[in-house]
Amino acid sequence: MLHQGKASSKIRPENLQESVSVSNGVAKIDAADMHYRELNAKLRALNGNGVKQIELRNVYGQRYIGTDLKENINVDIYGIPGNDLGAFMRGPIITVHGDAQDGCGNTMDEGKIIIHGHAGDILGYAMRGGSIFVRDDVGYRVGIHMKEYRRKKPVIVVGGTAQDFLGEYMAGGILVVLGLTLKDGERHRARFVGTGMHGGKMYVRGEFSHPAKDVKVVGLDAEDREVLLGIVSEFCDYFGYDVKEIMAYEFNKVVPISYRPYNNVYAK
Repeated sequence: MLHQGKASSKIRPENLQESVSVSNGVAKIDAADMHYRELNAKLRALNGNGVKQIELRNVYGQRYIGTDLKENINVDIYGIPGNDLGAFMRGPIITVHGDAQDGCGNTMDEGKIIIHGHAGDILGYAMRGGSIFVRDDVGYRVGIHMKEYRRKKPVIVVGGTAQDFLGEYMAGGILVVLGLTLKDGERHRARFVGTGMHGGKMYVRGEFSHPAKDVKVVGLDAEDREVLLGIVSEFCDYFGYDVKEIMAYEFNKVVPISYRPYNNVYAK
């Protein structure tokens, strides 16, 4: 487990500006040895008070960064944030200049998380809006319980590959896996892809070795390609890839076979 820093028994309002400098709407916080509660208290104090951008330096595993932030604010994180980055977030854009741990975007509602590295397990758990872009690989159970409602359609884009149970119980949204870290001709090794999936869709550059029995793999139509092009173009803008080169490869679409896969096990 990464270092969490020393706990503070009480966060006093008069101490919120310690280790914080603000200039021209940009706040800079040195998070070295700072307990996650103190760090998040500072973020909430700055949010909505005229600050448009926050730079967090020396982040070493502090949890819940960006949790429940509601304003349109940009947060740049230098280091490795801890679990549940951006949980319940409603609007901000968080950019991680490094890797992220587990539970990133947990029940996220709106906004963006952009990760210049790897991300851990259960990325986007129960995510219901906004988008997450990961440059490299991700862990297990990514996109589990993703859902969509009316105008909100969450999007997760993985630049590399994923581990087992990708899209488990997925109920809505779009999950894109680009496989940019795979060798030529190498398949995605994730097993049980789409287990219990009953909504949404996945776009996969390449093929999975072990899709679940709950899904089917089909080709893309013109509407799929238009949607995918927009998503991949945004990914390339963040990470410097060539969109034409990525889109030149074959993609497959993974969709659920049934929208009620467990109907036959319910009591009548």
